[in-house]
Amino acid sequence: MKNVFKSAVAVILFVFNGAINAQTVSPQLENSLLWEVSGNGLTKPSYLYGTVHMICGPDYFLSEKTKKAFDASSELVLEINFSDPKEMTDMQQMAMGKEPLSKRLNPEQLSKLDAILKKTSGMSVQQVDAFSLMTVMSLISMKSFGCNDLKLYEMEFIESAKKRNLKVEGLETVKSQFKSFENAYADDEMLAMLEESDVEETKLLVANYKKENLEELYKISTSENIMNAKAKKYMLDERNQNWVKLLPEMMKKENLFVAVGAAHLAGEEGIINLLRKAGYTVKPVMN
Repeated sequence: MKNVFKSAVAVILFVFNGAINAQTVSPQLENSLLWEVSGNGLTKPSYLYGTVHMICGPDYFLSEKTKKAFDASSELVLEINFSDPKEMTDMQQMAMGKEPLSKRLNPEQLSKLDAILKKTSGMSVQQVDAFSLMTVMSLISMKSFGCNDLKLYEMEFIESAKKRNLKVEGLETVKSQFKSFENAYADDEMLAMLEESDVEETKLLVANYKKENLEELYKISTSENIMNAKAKKYMLDERNQNWVKLLPEMMKKENLFVAVGAAHLAGEEGIINLLRKAGYTVKPVMN
C-alpha cells in the first residue's frame, strides 16, 4: 500500500502540472528535457530537468547528458522531498479522505464515480470509499499507462543521490500541494476529468517525452479538460512563482539538479521563462 501511495501522488504531479491553452510571447523552446542555468552572479551552473514523474519500465530512459549533469551537481532538488520520512507520512495520511466518499459525494456523483472506476480499473466505489478523491483520481490515472512495472523518476534520482551522499531538498510540501489541488478543483470538476481520462493521450505524452519535445508536452498538458483559469492559478502559476523565488538563493549556495514536472518548464509563466526574466541565462543542453 505504501508504494501505491507513492505512485498515486507522483501521478497527481504528472497529470495536473499543465496549464490552460493561452497565447504566449515566450520563445519556442528547443527539444530538450535538460536546461543549464548560469549567469546573474552564479559561480557554477545549475540544471533544470523536466520529468514525466512516472513511466512504464520499458519506456524509462535517462540520457548521458542528464547523467553528466546529475554527476556534476552537488544537491538534488525535487518538487517534494520524498526522502523525508515526514513527507512520506503526510502523503499516506492525506491519501485517505477526511470522510468516506460515500458521505462526501451525493448519490449522482457516487454513481458516476462507480461507473468510471468499473470502466477504467475494474474497481468499485466501495473499494475506494476511504480514499480521498484526489487519490482515486491518481489511481485511475496510473491505469492509463497500461503497465504494472511503473518507474518513478523522482525515486530513481533519490536512489542515485543516496549513493553519492547528496543532500535532497523539496520546493514544497505534500500538504501545500494537496492544498493547491483542493483549491483548484471542485468535486464535480474532478469527476468530469475522470470521465475524460484517455489512454491514448497518455501514450502520446510518453512518446513526446521520449523525444524530449517540451513544447508538445506542454501543449498536450494544457488541454482545457485538465485545467481552467482557477486551476491554472493554483496548480501552475502560483507554484512556479514560489519556486523561482526560492531557487536563486539555493543556486548561490550549491550547483543544483532540479527535477520537476516537464510542463512546469515551458510557457510564459514557466520556470525557464521566469528565470530568464530574473536575469539568468537558461539554455538547453543538447548533448
